[in-house]
Amino acid sequence: MKKKIILALLGLLLLAGLLASIKALQIKAMIDQGKKAVPPPQAVTAAQARSENWETSLSAVGSLEAVQGVTVSAEMSGKVTAISFTAGAPVKKGDVLIRQDTSSEEAQLPGLEAQAKLSLADLKRAEKMLKGRIVSQADYDRALATHEQAVSQANMVRAAIAKKVIRAPFSGRLGIRRVNLGQMLREGDEVVTLQALNPIYVNFTLPQKNMAQLCRGLAVRVTCDAMPGLSVSGRVTAINPLVDPESRNLQAQATVENQAEKLRPGMFVNVAVGLPVRSQVLSIPSTAVLYAPFGDSVFIVEDSREGKGGKTLRQQFVRLGEKRGDFIAVTSGLKPGESVVTTGVFKLRNGQAVTIDNKLAPEFSKSPAPENN
Repeated sequence: MKKKIILALLGLLLLAGLLASIKALQIKAMIDQGKKAVPPPQAVTAAQARSENWETSLSAVGSLEAVQGVTVSAEMSGKVTAISFTAGAPVKKGDVLIRQDTSSEEAQLPGLEAQAKLSLADLKRAEKMLKGRIVSQADYDRALATHEQAVSQANMVRAAIAKKVIRAPFSGRLGIRRVNLGQMLREGDEVVTLQALNPIYVNFTLPQKNMAQLCRGLAVRVTCDAMPGLSVSGRVTAINPLVDPESRNLQAQATVENQAEKLRPGMFVNVAVGLPVRSQVLSIPSTAVLYAPFGDSVFIVEDSREGKGGKTLRQQFVRLGEKRGDFIAVTSGLKPGESVVTTGVFKLRNGQAVTIDNKLAPEFSKSPAPENN
């Protein structure tokens, strides 16, 4: 009985060992097959690094200022009797804006003009009598002084009447009305703002290291983030001779055309000052760069070293320069003509097999204009 049990146990052990050996062989075969398995190549978009001539420019953030801008105010006290302008409308130089009550001055003017005429007649008689030595020189001088005083008083009243008719000092666009009909204005009270918008000034600052490159007459391109697609041109018209001792920045001013009057004083704009010197750069799409704290890199597409005609990736660290639209300049680490992956670089790895498919590659531009969706 015991022999049967022992034989049964030995049979079971042999069977278990046989099964374990078979399973081990299966696992080993699966491991070997996994080692030999090659993942399919990753489809990527690629572009060649190109050597280009880029226009050299100085970038700054500027502020817009009207060539002429003023808040029209009352010169004399008086009640508003007429408002002759519409808020926000354009006006010409000399157009009447408001009229103040001049009834008191107009009532005084005829009497003063009559005194001036009478004093003039007295002066003429005194002049004739002086020639005949009938009156003295002192009497003639008093008649002359009386006439001049009368004329001066009449002119003062005329000037007061003219000051109470407030006119536009220059052509431009009016702001919001700040007076009402019948309102009593005091000297200095605001009436309306007036801005000359075409052309318009752009004030900006640059570091003192750019002082030797900046000069009057350089072309300027102005863009505004609030108005995508808007780009206006102008020229540098003034450079401040003083450098700010705190920031060590140099202030400059450019004049740009603003016929559509889309640019308004007080707005912030982007300023690009074009320099006459062009620089030779090696450019690639900026989406080809894998940014990392330890260094920026790109993936270069090369022929496979295994000689099977495929393509593989080689990660290459690069140094970057100026950015221009969708492109960025590479100062070192890349050669002209080398192909780099342009999209999805964050999911790639060094040595990975790839195939190039540019059917869905995005369009790259130096002056992109994104649609407002």
